[in-house]
Amino acid sequence: MSAAVHAYLRAAAEPGARRAGPFLIRFDEHDDAPPFNYAVPDDGLSPTADEVAALVAAFRERSRVPRLEYVPQTSPGVEAALLAAGFVAEGRYPLLVCPPEAVVGAPVSARVEVRLVSDDAALWEVARVMNEAFGAPEASEHDVARLRRVLDGGGLVAAAVQDGENGGEVVGSGQLGRPHEGVAEVAGIAVLPPYRRRGIAGAVTALLTREAAGAGVGMPFLTPGDDAAARVYARVGYQRTGEVLHISLP
Repeated sequence: MSAAVHAYLRAAAEPGARRAGPFLIRFDEHDDAPPFNYAVPDDGLSPTADEVAALVAAFRERSRVPRLEYVPQTSPGVEAALLAAGFVAEGRYPLLVCPPEAVVGAPVSARVEVRLVSDDAALWEVARVMNEAFGAPEASEHDVARLRRVLDGGGLVAAAVQDGENGGEVVGSGQLGRPHEGVAEVAGIAVLPPYRRRGIAGAVTALLTREAAGAGVGMPFLTPGDDAAARVYARVGYQRTGEVLHISLP
């Protein structure tokens, strides 16, 4: 599973990506946020100091923080070379997987409907919720275009809508990335602060995981950012199979 996820990370970076030796780099020309700018090493790599220096230079040329997101089990020689060059681990995140047929139903308030969305108005609301929940700048056309690319690539976008006087408010969201050889990442699970701890994150995760089968994904995965999120995903049916390393050069 680690090798399959690592292959997915490379595939997710490929549209518009560039190479720096044995590293594939994803750059977002419109957004310098670290999650949208990172490198993935080739499998089995033990990079030289010169190869790491070339990687750093590629990031510096674009005024981006040099960083990587990868599955360390597939390239065990990479971390030591990065640490020697001054990189610092941002975090080691559990790699969790759940086949669509193993999803456990996640109860949510009767006033909240969780559904897949694809129209531009809904994508704007999803982008708004994601950015607000994660402390990012106000949603822009670029954020909506990013979600549209997910859909165009065969992925899914979900919204949790709270009933209200104005026809409902999007209060939670998430996405399933573009599939690659039956693998895709469930990501961007976001809930606005006033609506947290109501089961919405679990319900969005369960829907995306369950519907992944129809998108040709037999093994959705995710990487929770903290223990609280991991417990939410465990209740949906996700189980640990490894870890993902985020590491950057300060």
